[in-house]
Amino acid sequence: VLFLQVVHILNMTSAKIVSFLLHPEESLHSLQIRIESETGISTGNQELLLETGICLDPRKPASQCVIDGVRGWDSYMVYLFDKSKTVYDGPFASRSLSDCVNYIVQDSKIQLPVPQLRKVWAEAVHYVIGLKEDYSRLFQGQRAAMLSLLRYNANLIKMKNNMVSASQQLKAKLEFFHQSIRLDLEKYSDQMAYGISSEKMLKAWKEMEEKASHCAQAEDIGYLDEQIMALHTEIVELQKSPYARRQGEVMESLEQRAIDLYKQLKTRPPDHAYSDSTDMVKIIVQTVQSQDRVLKELFGHLSKLLGCKQKIIDLLPKIEVALNDIKEADNSVMQMQGKRQREIWHLLKIACTQSSSRSLVSSSLEGTASSPAAQWLPQSSSGNIPHPLSPMATPEDRENFVHVIEENLNYLELFSTILEEVRQEQNNSMMVS
Repeated sequence: VLFLQVVHILNMTSAKIVSFLLHPEESLHSLQIRIESETGISTGNQELLLETGICLDPRKPASQCVIDGVRGWDSYMVYLFDKSKTVYDGPFASRSLSDCVNYIVQDSKIQLPVPQLRKVWAEAVHYVIGLKEDYSRLFQGQRAAMLSLLRYNANLIKMKNNMVSASQQLKAKLEFFHQSIRLDLEKYSDQMAYGISSEKMLKAWKEMEEKASHCAQAEDIGYLDEQIMALHTEIVELQKSPYARRQGEVMESLEQRAIDLYKQLKTRPPDHAYSDSTDMVKIIVQTVQSQDRVLKELFGHLSKLLGCKQKIIDLLPKIEVALNDIKEADNSVMQMQGKRQREIWHLLKIACTQSSSRSLVSSSLEGTASSPAAQWLPQSSSGNIPHPLSPMATPEDRENFVHVIEENLNYLELFSTILEEVRQEQNNSMMVS
């Protein structure tokens, strides 16, 4: 018997306790199926919380519900919540009176012998203590719900901080991108008349600027931030609420009064004296009324806690979507920035190539105009360095000259004319020889 494991589950929707004998190595899902048969709450809607507000792990066995050791094992509770409900309809009916206690409640002035009265009052004291313990267990369930809410809120704040940080980074990148592309477009327009122009590239840059403006929509998380801040304020108010603290002081004082009454009756001699139960019945009635009041406040507060928790559950997917949108926009901006920089370097390469080719062609034209015959004659007859197209030129000179022709198609006709003149000079030279 000592090695048996029993789990006590307090159903917060009905304020009733259900107990189960755990089988060796029983899974949590198996236990949930048994809970469903007892409470009517489906396994998908069951939320089982420990006193610390931690939800039971479905990957672990059902024995996680039971604490180790002997002390307190029979009073340890697991709190069952229905995730499909956010409003609980408490307070619930108090525990039923025994026949003896109900007898004196119906007529508190009835005279009973002291020995019989001791037994009745002992049951009455037990009933008052039971009412207080019922409230204490329900309050612990409310406290578990509050701790669970704070865990969800901590996760929400963490995701919110990540979202805000990503949004600020995207905003900074977009501002840099807009400033740089505006400067690029301005400088490109200035050099179009005398430099390099490309309508295709210009169109692509303007499309990038427009696409970056659309990416700015991803950084707009103000509506989510407002909802999170409002929810955070609501949770703080719930924490500060007097209903978040134990309200059983009146019931505890009534419990002590009932115990004192019973002790006074116990000291009376067991003679033939008779007495009524007026004082004890007053305590019972006041305890029931006090329990109704504190339970109404407790379940009202609990409904607000569960409402906030549901709001967090609804907000978490929205934050994930916003984070994904921000990451996609960030990647898009970085890709556009990289593409534009590669295009700028490509323009720079073309400009440098054209500049070098123009310089080479200018020097060649100047040499031809000053001494056309000497330029193309062999070194033995002219004394000058041979032209790349002359028979005395090295292969490296010819390759450089051909490369310049291929890179500068605009000057192909000019080079063809020069080549024809060179060939004529060579033919004349051969004929003279």
